[in-house]
Amino acid sequence: MPPLFRALRPHQWVKNLFVGAPLLFSKNLFDATLAGRAAAAVALFCLVSSSVYLLNDVLDLDADRAHPKKRGRAIASGALSVADARLAAALFIVGALSAGAALGAPFVATLGGYLVLNLAYSLALKHMPFIDVLCIAGGFLLRVRGGAFAIDVPASSFLLLCTGLLAAFLGYGKRAHELRAAGARAGEQRRVLGRYRERPLWIALWALGVATVAAYAAYTRASHTLAYFGTGVLVYTAPLVALGVARFLWLVARRPDAESPTAEMLRDRWFVATLALWIVAVSVVIYAR
Repeated sequence: MPPLFRALRPHQWVKNLFVGAPLLFSKNLFDATLAGRAAAAVALFCLVSSSVYLLNDVLDLDADRAHPKKRGRAIASGALSVADARLAAALFIVGALSAGAALGAPFVATLGGYLVLNLAYSLALKHMPFIDVLCIAGGFLLRVRGGAFAIDVPASSFLLLCTGLLAAFLGYGKRAHELRAAGARAGEQRRVLGRYRERPLWIALWALGVATVAAYAAYTRASHTLAYFGTGVLVYTAPLVALGVARFLWLVARRPDAESPTAEMLRDRWFVATLALWIVAVSVVIYAR
């Protein structure tokens, strides 16, 4: 795999599927025009997020070289020069914001806000415990907002709530995993880890897991949901969400050798099977009627 492409972290592009969530839940999945706009929005978020990864790896060069796994990244290993990484990031950012104009000013503003938030995260906020993960969660909320602006539909408050809780849950899970895996060298590998403590981190993780499942269950029974989809059977997909949350907690606690639990969950057959079943079940409920 070419060093530049590897540095873009294409395996992380799956996160940008959240941009397509408004398309799915607005019952417009089979509208070719709106699906095309949503796909373009996903692609532009991929460009910008990869640009942020490039810049972040430049800033984290020394810390990555001290990390047992991250030292193999393209920039940390020397396979991709710092100058080439900066140039590629600049070109991708300019290209994405320019192309985003076709999806409207609100979308461009959201994409720009996502960029600014992530630059602030890379420069300073990633060193502040708990604030760092809230920034990550904010990025997911902007993804959903951007997807809604791209197809000109409102993003429901429940969709935003569930997205924010889930993103924070995954983020704190990653921090808990990193803290346990790094041990005494935690602060060297990621400065903010030296300011985390395992007990409050796990308390936050469990609380967010419960809150995520509860918020999703409440969404399935909300009057707006029942009226919009014309059925109450969506609630039967809530156990799949609970199962996915429980499996992620298991991966955080039991797979310390993995680079990250968020990457590991996409290789875990049980988690992937649960996610696939949830997607199929939700799609059937929304579109079979």
